[in-house]
Amino acid sequence: MKKETKQEKRIKRHRRVRAKISGTGDVPRLCVFRSHNHIYAQLIDDEKGITVLDSSDMGKETKKNQKDGAGKVKKAFEVGKEIGQEAIKNKIQKVVFDRGGYKYHGRVKSLAEGAREGGLKF
Repeated sequence: MKKETKQEKRIKRHRRVRAKISGTGDVPRLCVFRSHNHIYAQLIDDEKGITVLDSSDMGKETKKNQKDGAGKVKKAFEVGKEIGQEAIKNKIQKVVFDRGGYKYHGRVKSLAEGAREGGLKF
């Protein structure tokens, strides 16, 4: 019997969460993806199937605000703050948080806190 990998378990958790939540035009879904070195966030309208906004720690604004040698958790906070501010500019105040099957801990938690500081409610 084959043992499930961490990635397969995460995808299974993500599918289970996605069965219950979805984003609309008024209240998009804030989706988080965490790679080994980077973190990405998107605001998604599931009704139309489009990405409204996106942000990552490789964007120009985020890199400008980061100090050299900043840790991944601090970078995640900046990404959350940036996507929160962009959403407010686009008249989006409320979102549904989709942690992507990851634990609400570390970089994912930091991104959520940054988004709240940026002005988003969820």
